[in-house]
Amino acid sequence: MDRWLILDDGTCFEGKGFGAQLNVFGEIVFSTSMTGYQETITDQNFNGQIITFTYPVIGNVGINRDDYESLSPACKGIVVKEYPRLASNWRYQMSLSEFLARRNIAGIAGIDTRALMHKIQRSGTMKASIVDSGDTFTHAYDQLKANVLPTNQVEQVSTQKPYPSPGTGHNVVIIDLGLKHSIMRELAKRNCNLTVMPHDSLAEEILELAPDGLVLTNGPGDPKSIPDVIEKIRQIQGKIPIFGVGLGQQLFALANDCDTYQMSFGHHGQNYPVKEKATGRIDMSSQSHSFAVKKDSLDRKRLLVTHYNINDGSIEGLKHRRYPAFTVQFNPDAAPGPHDTLHVFDEFIEMMDAQKGAV
Repeated sequence: MDRWLILDDGTCFEGKGFGAQLNVFGEIVFSTSMTGYQETITDQNFNGQIITFTYPVIGNVGINRDDYESLSPACKGIVVKEYPRLASNWRYQMSLSEFLARRNIAGIAGIDTRALMHKIQRSGTMKASIVDSGDTFTHAYDQLKANVLPTNQVEQVSTQKPYPSPGTGHNVVIIDLGLKHSIMRELAKRNCNLTVMPHDSLAEEILELAPDGLVLTNGPGDPKSIPDVIEKIRQIQGKIPIFGVGLGQQLFALANDCDTYQMSFGHHGQNYPVKEKATGRIDMSSQSHSFAVKKDSLDRKRLLVTHYNINDGSIEGLKHRRYPAFTVQFNPDAAPGPHDTLHVFDEFIEMMDAQKGAV
């Protein structure tokens, strides 16, 4: 099945289709991950996006039951250089193409992904579509130009109802902004009793659960599009410990009168070096975000920068100077990615221990 990948600037790449035989539209980004394509595709951070994998072969181990980061992936399509005819792994359940077809995600192979990545780096993230080449280019391009990117992305991926994941340790409430399963796994390993709440839960509803701590999860889109969550953080901070990840950091910063911006092409991959300012420790981190906190907007009397990105100097961690609250921009759960940053979950547990001891 011949397909086109069309970019907002009029560039067209020809390739072969796999997965769902649908014409799809989204924001095109690239991921530098060499492993973990299943976790990447099912990461809700990629809601509404078309993911370009820079690693040359994607799909060679198929799909398994263990590596889901969500049960309903929200990306629109994937772009690869080579899609193998056969896949083999001891955990194999189905092919990547079969999985994509079941989830209505389009795939296109045979693309020069290196050239595509360089174009995105030069031009910035842009709109794109994957369409059947049987259509006329002019019609397909006109449709792409007419389409508008969604703004209610967190609403699309957040749970609609609260649900528990029972444990015997700290009582932790998670605000689901696009929750990755591996965040729950790491907290469960530390015996936390978890309650996952919708993004539009009221602050009163959260505090009524008498949590020992609150987690603001990762998620897609512009943090300024969900002002109700920002106000909710303002109402809760200072009352219980807060731990934010990804979008959670951006919302925490906005709640403390900072500003955020959209990056040119974001951070998507597993090889981002992050430095902790206090210790000089350097960790390799997994990341998947398109927005970040503006450095010059920080109130240094209120927030402390704890981590920064060695490559571009962007803010990777924040800590409140008065309240028990800290955040990280990277994905500490390491799914997929290096395990260097798993210690962040232990720091959250220690913060809750200290808060209990102080009461």
